[in-house]
Parts: sequence; C-alpha cells; structure tokens
Amino acid sequence: MQAGYEDIQAQDAEMIAISADPSHLMDLTQQSLQITYLLLSDEDTETITAYNVIDITNTDIARPATYILDTDGRVAWKFLDPKFDTRVSSDQILTELKKL
Repeated sequence: MQAGYEDIQAQDAEMIAISADPSHLMDLTQQSLQITYLLLSDEDTETITAYNVIDITNTDIARPATYILDTDGRVAWKFLDPKFDTRVSSDQILTELKKL
C-alpha cells in the first residue's frame, strides 16, 4: 500500500490503516516498513467490530477490508475478503477513487 500512497493522496484522498495490534507493535511496523500513512491501533476491536470485519477464525484480529468514504462520510466502495492474506491493490483503490 505504501507504494501507491502518493497516488492516492494525489486524488485528494487519505489512507488510514486500523489494526487490532497494540500501538507499540503498530509503531514498530510503521518504522520497519517505512509507512508514511496513518496506522491506528484498535486493540479493543471497537472500530473493527463496528465495521464488521472481525476475522471469524480468530476474533482477536481483523480480516482485510478497505473502505472508501465519500466527502459526506458515507461508504462509497468497500472490499472485504475472508482470507487474511488477501489485500486490495492501490491500483484498484485509485480506480474506485476516480469514479467519485
């Protein structure tokens, strides 16, 4: 995702990642992968639960999900996958952003 982040920002969009990992692990991940977008910890899984992306095989983690919110805060597009290792590409995100 980092590779396409500047292109996403060029579309006047912002990217935020949310994980059930504790904040100290998120900080280590951000540093080790040189991630410049915002990484947030949802250790209590409140947001993860609200968006219904709890992994059904391990309720301590979120399944991969990508949401694009419009300027009114409504979900304009989403990608959900039951497999923990499936991620949407930044190219697909850009395609969907251009539709808004």
